[in-house]
Amino acid sequence: MTKDFAQLAVNTLKGLAIDGVQQANSGHPGMPMGMADLAVVVWAKFLKVDPSNPKWIDRDRFVLSNGHGSMLLYSLLHLSGYPLTMQDLRQFRQWGSATAGHPERHLDLGIEVTTGPLGQGFGMGVGLAMAEEHLRAVFGPDLFDHRTFGFVSDGDLMEGISAESSSLAGHLGLGRLLYYYDSNGISIDGPTSITFTEDVSARFRAVGWHTLEIDGHDRDAIEAATREALAVEDRPSLIICHTHIGHGSPHKQDTPGAHGAPLGEEEVGLTKELMGWPEEPFYVPDEVRAYFSQGMQRGREAREQWLDRKDELFADNPDLAALWDAHFHPKPIKLEDPGFEPGSSLATRAAGGKLFDQMARKMPGFLGGAADLVESTKTTITFSGGFSVEDRTGRNIHFGIREHAMGAVVNGLAGHGGLRPYGATFFVFSDYMRPAIRLSALMEVPSIWVYTHDSVFLGEDGPTHQPIEQLASLRAMPNLWVVRPADAIETLEAWELALNRTTGPTALILSRQGVPVLDRTGRGLVERGGYILRDGDDVVLVATGSEVALALGAADELAAAGTSARVVSLPCWEAFFAQDADYRAEVLGDGLPMVSIEAASTFGWERITGVDGLNLGIDHFGASAPASVIAEQWGFTPQAVADRVGAWLKKL
Repeated sequence: MTKDFAQLAVNTLKGLAIDGVQQANSGHPGMPMGMADLAVVVWAKFLKVDPSNPKWIDRDRFVLSNGHGSMLLYSLLHLSGYPLTMQDLRQFRQWGSATAGHPERHLDLGIEVTTGPLGQGFGMGVGLAMAEEHLRAVFGPDLFDHRTFGFVSDGDLMEGISAESSSLAGHLGLGRLLYYYDSNGISIDGPTSITFTEDVSARFRAVGWHTLEIDGHDRDAIEAATREALAVEDRPSLIICHTHIGHGSPHKQDTPGAHGAPLGEEEVGLTKELMGWPEEPFYVPDEVRAYFSQGMQRGREAREQWLDRKDELFADNPDLAALWDAHFHPKPIKLEDPGFEPGSSLATRAAGGKLFDQMARKMPGFLGGAADLVESTKTTITFSGGFSVEDRTGRNIHFGIREHAMGAVVNGLAGHGGLRPYGATFFVFSDYMRPAIRLSALMEVPSIWVYTHDSVFLGEDGPTHQPIEQLASLRAMPNLWVVRPADAIETLEAWELALNRTTGPTALILSRQGVPVLDRTGRGLVERGGYILRDGDDVVLVATGSEVALALGAADELAAAGTSARVVSLPCWEAFFAQDADYRAEVLGDGLPMVSIEAASTFGWERITGVDGLNLGIDHFGASAPASVIAEQWGFTPQAVADRVGAWLKKL
């Protein structure tokens, strides 16, 4: 194809973006106009994908981290032959449309990850690149030989998560990661010079990246820089592309006005006139479809060759085929009790640690790490090394003190396919990860979040490290299942739930302090969310985590005073509310007075106990003291709970 066709493709992308935003009367036309030249070169000449099989595992990954420019991605997908229709483009940002205001993960349409919160796509791209490196080391380059491409913006680089993610990517030498930085010098509030004057190239070189700097509208320069970057295998690459936001608009180019609002009918007309483009909205020449189709042929041929290699490799090596199935078609796993002794005391974080090697052997795609807290979170696969430049097969990822990056990277690993990743830290630091947790829930990827030191009973570290409102906060998030197990056996079942759940993320909330291993019968109770641990007729005590043992102790004290208390363990609200109404009523009783016991904010417990229930919790920040002192001072002892429940019952 000649440059004439490339220019035609550029104009088509600009026209579609202009028209989509104008028709919606909402959106960001400036970035698609400014990055159209880059998009045409990358998609037509380099990206290896097959729109007829969007989920092909060895496809290149493309991440639009500057997701406000979503019309650019939608237009590329439509022109390349993905099942994103012209009607979809015309319905940009409308109810029920596949073309939302920011890209939402939809693999059948070619959208790899949900982006928009700036910096998150940058971090997820690092995770995608790590996934490719690991799987290539495990299965070989005949099965995994793809790259991760991404578009990033000034806003992505201003967000702190990009500093964490780029540092990790450089340290790990992710040479198959290539980002194009849209350096257009404009932010919403004005020129970026009012806030952002750092030397971006020097910054990325300092953390181990290969950098290049080009005119982002010079397609020959874009192609040459891309080829140079692809030849660098030992470092990730950043191509700094100097562009004009709203490129081609006579009055909006290089202004904040091109960022977050339609150009306006008059400016649309003038822009199309300058481009020599028809006034007809959503105009696409047949030659442009042919141009992109030719580019996609590269991916179609690569997939056909890959299928032949895969069939040959699996025929020669049945063990490899079995390993593939274990990664990509895992069966539900059942964990074996390693010998948790009823009556003994064991922190639930320690109980989880005793399961790690078993989980890793049963699920070969299980990998992850902690934010420099492996010894505290007990999240180590002892028979595997660390993922590193020297050992890509390592399943222990050393994230360093980078909670923001860890969250995004885990989502990228989960979004890639073939892996079941986890990230671990203290529960209070989930606040650092909340945007990534939220995106995992929105994308419905099975990221596993492991949070230890789950309450004020971590003790002397004090209020800065003692979670109070975090449980209520995460329970408020749609599609996130929050599991706070009461003991070692519930921890085992909580891990089973997390590993077998494929439709969204799971957060495991584990204790620092030892808790009794409860004597109970039956398995599979955690997956139902809640169950009766001890029956009673006068009052229901509902608790989670370490407070379940407390509830049992309080029930003993109440029994001595003549009150029969039912004790319900409720480790996962989301799973419990997914049960039918009859089961929920059977567990919680019919009209019995209800008390919740949880060493955290009481916010939300009215969903369980009703407006007339008694909620025993902590609605203030913590204190620095030994756990036993905190329990005594704030009434979290069996006798104190029994006294409060007894006094409350007398008032009913």
